[in-house]
Amino acid sequence: MGTVHAKEPETLNNFGVAQQDKTMRDKTKFPKDGDHSPFGQDRTLTGDQNKRTKPLDLKSVRARVDKIHIDGLCRTKHDIIKAQVNELFKAKDFQDVIINAYTVRGKLESLGCFKNIGVYIDTSHGPGATPEGVEVTFTVHELKRIMGNINTMVGNNEASLLIGAKTPNLFGRGEKLQVDYSYGHKNSSNINIAAIKPFFTGRLSKVLTTSVYTTTSEFPWSGYKENDKGLLVDFAFDSNESGTFKHHLQYEAVVRELTATKQATFRVREQCGPTLKSSLRHICKVDKRDEKIFPSSGTLVQCTTEIAGLGGNIGFIKNELAIQSNWSPHECLTFQVAAQTGFLRGINNDMQISIADNFFLGGPLNLRGFEMRGVGPREEGHALGGNTYWAAAFHFYSPLPFRPGKNSFGDLFRLHGFINGGNVNNAALKLGGSYEENLRVLTENVRCTAGCGIAMKLGNIARVELNFCLPFKYLRSDVQQQIQLGLGVQYL
Repeated sequence: MGTVHAKEPETLNNFGVAQQDKTMRDKTKFPKDGDHSPFGQDRTLTGDQNKRTKPLDLKSVRARVDKIHIDGLCRTKHDIIKAQVNELFKAKDFQDVIINAYTVRGKLESLGCFKNIGVYIDTSHGPGATPEGVEVTFTVHELKRIMGNINTMVGNNEASLLIGAKTPNLFGRGEKLQVDYSYGHKNSSNINIAAIKPFFTGRLSKVLTTSVYTTTSEFPWSGYKENDKGLLVDFAFDSNESGTFKHHLQYEAVVRELTATKQATFRVREQCGPTLKSSLRHICKVDKRDEKIFPSSGTLVQCTTEIAGLGGNIGFIKNELAIQSNWSPHECLTFQVAAQTGFLRGINNDMQISIADNFFLGGPLNLRGFEMRGVGPREEGHALGGNTYWAAAFHFYSPLPFRPGKNSFGDLFRLHGFINGGNVNNAALKLGGSYEENLRVLTENVRCTAGCGIAMKLGNIARVELNFCLPFKYLRSDVQQQIQLGLGVQYL
C-alpha cells in the first residue's frame, strides 16, 4: 500500500506529546572517529533515559485536515480527484488521518490514471492553519497516453499468449480504449476491442464497458468448431461500499457459426451453421472469501440469469447458481464445500437451442475423474450436453509436509483431497410434478469420484491441480481419466 511519511514538528505540544528531555540530549556525546560505540565510550546516562517510553495512542492525538495537495496532475480532471479525496476532511484524530489517507490512495489507484502514488503528511502552516491542522500531499505519476503489453493469460484448462495496447485516461476521467489479441495453445484465438467508462458519482463503483469481439474456439470433445462475432455491453456496479456485492447487467448480440469436424455425428451436424443470439444477462456475485484461490474462510454465492430471444433464431431462459463455503478448524487444515446447478429451457418452438448453450460436465477443474465433457449424453463418442445439471464437491487442503519454504515459495502449494459428484441430462423438471418425480430426475445416474493430489496458486488469479482420481460411480458411456492436470480460474 505504500508508505505514509509524517514529518515531526519542532514542538509537539500542539498534539499533546511532551518534548524529549533536554538533559538527555545535552549529555549525549556522539562517537569520535574510530569509536565503535554508538554513543562513545563516555556516554552519560540520566534517570530519565532509563524510563520506558509509553506507546502513543494515535486516537488521542487530535488532528484535522486543513489542506490536500495533489502533485503531478497533468491531463486528469479535478472533479474526479475531489470526489475521491473528500473523505479525508472527515478525520477527527491522527489515526483517522492515516487510515483515510490509505483509503484515498486506494481510490486514486482504482481510477486507472496513475502509478507510484505517494502519501505525505505534514503540519499545517500558512494562512488559515489551525493548531491541530495537518496537510496531506499525494504525489502521483500519470500513466502514458499509449501503453502496450505482452503477457500470458490463463483460461479454463488453457493458457494463451496475450498482446494488447491501451490508451489509459483518454479524456481525463478514467476512460480507456483497449485492444487485445490472444492465441491459446488449443488453437483458440480472440480479438477484443473495448471502450471503458467509469463513473465516480456517489460512493459506489460503476463501470460501463462496450466491446466488439471475434473469437475462434475448438471443441473436439463435441465434434465442432465455433466462430463468434459479437457486441457486448456490460454495466458493472457494487451494492455496498466494501465491493463484496457486485452486479453485472449485460446485453450481448453475437453471430455464431458452428462447423462440424469430419468425425462429427448427425446430432452435431444438424446444429451447425450460422445463428444469431441476442440476449440479456444479469450476474449477481457476493464474495466474502479472504482469498480467491486458497480461501481459509468466507463464502461465495454467484447467480446468473440469461434470457435470449430478443432477436435472431436462438431463444431460451438459462439460470445458474454457484455456492462455495470455507472454514478452517486449524491453521493447517481447511475444509471447502462447493455446489453448482443450472437449468436451461426453450422459449417457444420457433426458436432453437444450440449445442453451444448446453451444460457440460467433466474435466480436471470441473467434475474431476472424467475427461473434458466426459459426463452426460453422448453419441458416437461426442458429448452433446444437457439442459439440466448439478455438481457438488467436498475438499480439504493442507500445507506441504514439514512445511518446506514456509512464508515463501512453499506457501503456493497445498495438499488436496476431494470427493465430487454430479449429473447432467436432458430431463425436464415439472413445476407441477411431485417431489419424488423431480428428485428422481436429479439423482438418477449420479457420477462420483474421490481423489487426492497437489494444487498450486498462480499469481492469486489461477490454480494448477495435479490429481489422482478414482471414479467409483459412473456410466459405461462416460470417459474416465484417473490422472489429471488442470489449469484454470474457475473450479468446482
